[in-house]
Amino acid sequence: MPYDSTDREIMRFLQGDIPLESRPYRSLAERLELSEEEIVLRVRQLREKGFLRRMGAVLRHRQAGFAVNAMVAWKPEKEEEADRAGKIMAGYKEISHCYIREVPPDFDYSIFSMIHVKNEERLAEIIEEISLRTGIGKYIIIRSSKELKKESMQYF
Repeated sequence: MPYDSTDREIMRFLQGDIPLESRPYRSLAERLELSEEEIVLRVRQLREKGFLRRMGAVLRHRQAGFAVNAMVAWKPEKEEEADRAGKIMAGYKEISHCYIREVPPDFDYSIFSMIHVKNEERLAEIIEEISLRTGIGKYIIIRSSKELKKESMQYF
């Protein structure tokens, strides 16, 4: 087994809201009857084994002033260009997600990027800059009309 039940409990804890305090692992350590040092060691081992990619805060973008967001679907001239263009897009700090997807019938756009910015002017600037840098002139901007669900995936 690649991880044990204790590791699973630690990963379950890390998926949730970690307490914002000087000793965030204390309650978990007490519950699992381990030292905080053992929890830290196991977290480090889970990262080294590749079970944890990274740990970070989840920013609520609207409350932080990033009121404008849009998914942009891009249509490269040739599909061979998609990887190169996607890597350019992924380099933008304003882009949270960037995927190359299968092209469904009657929809020739294969690259999808999610852009978060503070205003419409900046959105237009980034889209234009990406278009120039990648050479992709065909794209569509898809805006959200209503948020129905947004939460991190819970695996354990």
